[in-house]
Amino acid sequence: MPPGILTLADGLAEKATLSAANTGFMLICSALVMLMTPGLAFFYGGMVRVKSVLNMLMMSFISLGIVTILWVLYGFGLAFGTDTGGIIGWNSDFAGLGHIGLTQLWGTTTIPIYVFAVFQLMFAVITPALISGALADRVKFTAWALFIALWVTVVYFPVAHWVWGDGGWLFKLGVIDFAGGTAVHINAGAAALGVILVVGKRIGFKKDPMRPHSLPLVMLGAGLLWFGWFGFNAGSWLNNDDGIAAVAFVNTQVATAAAMLGWLAYEKLRHGSFTTLGAASGAVAGLVAITPACGAVSPLGAIAIGVIAGVLCAMAVGLKYKFGYDDSLDVVGVHLVGGIVGSLLIGLFATGGVQSDAKGLFYGGGFGQLGKQAVGVVCVLLYSLVVSYVLAKAIDLVMGFRVGEDEEIAGVDQAAHAETAYDFAGAGGGTAARRTTALGDSLTKKVDA
Repeated sequence: MPPGILTLADGLAEKATLSAANTGFMLICSALVMLMTPGLAFFYGGMVRVKSVLNMLMMSFISLGIVTILWVLYGFGLAFGTDTGGIIGWNSDFAGLGHIGLTQLWGTTTIPIYVFAVFQLMFAVITPALISGALADRVKFTAWALFIALWVTVVYFPVAHWVWGDGGWLFKLGVIDFAGGTAVHINAGAAALGVILVVGKRIGFKKDPMRPHSLPLVMLGAGLLWFGWFGFNAGSWLNNDDGIAAVAFVNTQVATAAAMLGWLAYEKLRHGSFTTLGAASGAVAGLVAITPACGAVSPLGAIAIGVIAGVLCAMAVGLKYKFGYDDSLDVVGVHLVGGIVGSLLIGLFATGGVQSDAKGLFYGGGFGQLGKQAVGVVCVLLYSLVVSYVLAKAIDLVMGFRVGEDEEIAGVDQAAHAETAYDFAGAGGGTAARRTTALGDSLTKKVDA
């Protein structure tokens, strides 16, 4: 978010002129960010085994329902209402979004409050959905839904206020987070680690092969994420008047491309192959890393951030085998590590000539900005990790967070949703249908193995 643009002295918009162009731009960006959650569902869905595809899709989709309602009721007010002590916000006019004028503007911007609220809603939706990838194959859907509701309330809404809210303590400190390196990615990655420590490992972890069942689905999801991310980053400047949104757009493309190449290069040297899963994962790592930095660096800086993030995230995904935590789809390795890398590298590569005058070490700014970025990284990481662990532990004690062993082995799709992703029997009957069913069962067993 642009520094200094959220100035709500009494929670009401200052006088400004409504811009139809900026309003339209932000509505399009909001729709692009909404598309990222289904894109994430496909990305994660392709990476799991056949027996858990629908559950993985639903763990993302349910966030669209739960978070939307909570955001309207009180989330927007907590995150962006009038500040209290730098920790949380509140504005009764924002509760239920029922006391806001149709053309009442957000702060000193030229867009309506409603437009800003719906744009920020899409950020709130996708953040808990990111966590779900770490928990594939083994958690109760009801427990997960409850966790989302509690987590956004006590973790995401306050952290969003710290980072972006007028008066938020990290905002006042001068931490740069253009579009969510701390509030979204470090927040989600640390939360994923906290919940993993509670629910434990999948049955067969480090023993059975758990390969993606559909790499084309993974690539489709990665493509949708890449596409939607332009709205995620460019839209975070809240206008299209001064060229900064364009810089964010370019940096998003550049860093993502560089990270994909960096991941693939590391993969080739380390494992001997260029894989489609590596290309998709590398692209996402670049998107994550450039998110906080896209308004602070030049395209050359974006290339550096992308390459560094691609290599470090590729290295980090193997840490789960070394340390023994089961991060199913590498949320910690990509989102936590990528968010840390992108946030810290602002302290090196910030040019001081884009979104703010803050300069990184390589541009004569010394270590000051790097220190501020480190404070933001550490505080968000520790808060999210600890609180997420406590929430998951409480849910586990009250209702159990994990499905039973038999249900996990048979597949969460049947246990939670009474459905399967693929019907190999077809519409016909007789011998042909039985042959098709047998072939489908055989393929399913092979993929699940």
